[in-house]
Amino acid sequence: MLLAAVTTQARKAKDITSIICRVNTAWQQAHGAPEYGGTKKGLSAFWDNAVYHTGNMETVKLLREMGDTATARQFYDYSYAWAEQNQWYGATEEDPKKWKYKNYGEKPEYVLFGDWQICFQTYIDLMRLHGTEESPFPQLSRTYQVMSYEAKSGETDYWWWADALYMVMPVMAKMYGMTGDEVFLTKMIDNWHYANSIMYDKETGLYFRDGKYVYPKHATAKGKKDFWARGDGWVMAAFAKVLGELGADDARVAEIRQYYVRMAEAVVACQQKEGHWTRSMLDPEQAPGFETSGTALMCYSLFWGVNNGVLPKKYKKAALKAWHYLETTALQKDNTIGYVQPIGEKAIPGQVVNQHSQANFGTGAFLLAASEYARYLHK
Repeated sequence: MLLAAVTTQARKAKDITSIICRVNTAWQQAHGAPEYGGTKKGLSAFWDNAVYHTGNMETVKLLREMGDTATARQFYDYSYAWAEQNQWYGATEEDPKKWKYKNYGEKPEYVLFGDWQICFQTYIDLMRLHGTEESPFPQLSRTYQVMSYEAKSGETDYWWWADALYMVMPVMAKMYGMTGDEVFLTKMIDNWHYANSIMYDKETGLYFRDGKYVYPKHATAKGKKDFWARGDGWVMAAFAKVLGELGADDARVAEIRQYYVRMAEAVVACQQKEGHWTRSMLDPEQAPGFETSGTALMCYSLFWGVNNGVLPKKYKKAALKAWHYLETTALQKDNTIGYVQPIGEKAIPGQVVNQHSQANFGTGAFLLAASEYARYLHK
């Protein structure tokens, strides 16, 4: 019986790895490399493309763990070409006196805006996996310049929207890992505390997307608190990544671990029976129907917690339900990922999200979840 169970588990793991490779190959073939980021010059390093690459890099790590170095190299080269296309930059303004972050900005001067900094996660990972002892890598000079500037600045109000925690918290953790400089951990915690002060809801353990959506200033049509699934997915995934970088038992991130565990409990409580999370998590009728990006981020985060002993094993039921939705509903026959809410910041009543609703960041989130599920199967 034990051998049969092990054999079945191994077969499932092989099947999931096959799904990962098919989805990722389909995406890359459909969008090309390195010039796949759209037609707007300068936006290829922006958050939506960069989120895809965080998923791609997770598949690289997984495939290396599984011994498939050839496919891992193929996927690695794709992100490396993207980094080269970007010249290893996010936003491109050179003069620090012109750098901005205090409102939404796609222009070159928004160097300190988190949506331009998530690309640094992939740049750092590319160099970590490079396989040489060349550090400090010249490719990371812009990453060091920008993140050191932010870490040593006096401001702490950089992360004023929930997405920013996924975009930048892992970068700060990786910078500490690269340098050993405590300034990055200190700034990460300080910036996170500021985010908590404007977005965290102590009653539920969830995050509002930003200050505009804090209850009761904003509510759903039924008068309920409006927690956006993708926004809370970003936060959960950020916590998992930071704990993974620093070690879940590191006393310096004990507070983050506490928030992560409480948030996992809150998230599981509002999971739908089909395994997904609706766009407004506590009010499914605000924007009913399937949604993949938030669900994939939750799935990744829950599996990570179970795999690393941070969450009790009882959470695997919710993680498995989420994966079932991702595999049977989100994954399409042509290996695309559907039901992804388009770029936005809230649950929008009447917005149609269906199997044809696809996006780079949704595919990246799916790859994160699938990779962590594969690790669960290999445990």
